[in-house]
Amino acid sequence: RQTVTTMALAQANLFNLRAFLHRSRTCLAWSQARMACSSASVDVSEARSGEGVPQCYDYFLVLDFEATCDEQGHRRPKPQEIIEFPCLKVNSRTLEVESVFHQYVLPDVRPQLTGFCTKLTGITQEMVDGKPHFPEVLQEFDVWMNTNGLLEPSTKSLFVTCGDWDLKTILPSECQRLKLNRPDYFTKWCNLKTPFSLSVGCFHRNASMVSMLEHFDIPLEGRHHSGIDDCRNIAKILRAIVLKGNTIRSTNV
Repeated sequence: RQTVTTMALAQANLFNLRAFLHRSRTCLAWSQARMACSSASVDVSEARSGEGVPQCYDYFLVLDFEATCDEQGHRRPKPQEIIEFPCLKVNSRTLEVESVFHQYVLPDVRPQLTGFCTKLTGITQEMVDGKPHFPEVLQEFDVWMNTNGLLEPSTKSLFVTCGDWDLKTILPSECQRLKLNRPDYFTKWCNLKTPFSLSVGCFHRNASMVSMLEHFDIPLEGRHHSGIDDCRNIAKILRAIVLKGNTIRSTNV
């Protein structure tokens, strides 16, 4: 019995050691990235009070798609289509929103929204009727990027999302289905759950936008699952994380 207990304790200690080493490697990687960003991109002495630490990027592009969904909720229609395309341009130094892109999208396969979809997102049939289809909206967004100077080689920007679904799943799926070229700027993003976990000192696998707001004592603005409202709330979480001294970097590469 004593031998069994000793082996169990040894296995538990080994598991804890591995977990500790994993967290240590993750924190070290982010610390090195922060140091690299500080020396390569921004002079620390130029950062004004209340603006957080210097960042690797000039702008954060906070994005949160909404898409068609059925009455069951847990089942996604095939294909699932983007119906709301919002994005906020956030200055990485001031952490203020400088420009907004927002467009509702008319689905082409199932143009009639379900009652569940409207109840969840607040997007009514009238809000998408007469709106452009996704290929046109994607072109409009590219024009917005260009107009805001975000396509200039000297300007560095990074998309910020709450989860990986927006840029890892639904956007590539829509581009593939519609035979569209996905712009290269969509290939890098920060899943805000990662810097949030590092900011609070532990990994939160099930962190959500609402739980992150609650952690920072930030009231929910608008309606949850409204794309544009979610973007505003994500931007507030982003600000809180940066002001705690964290560097935001790509989490998908």
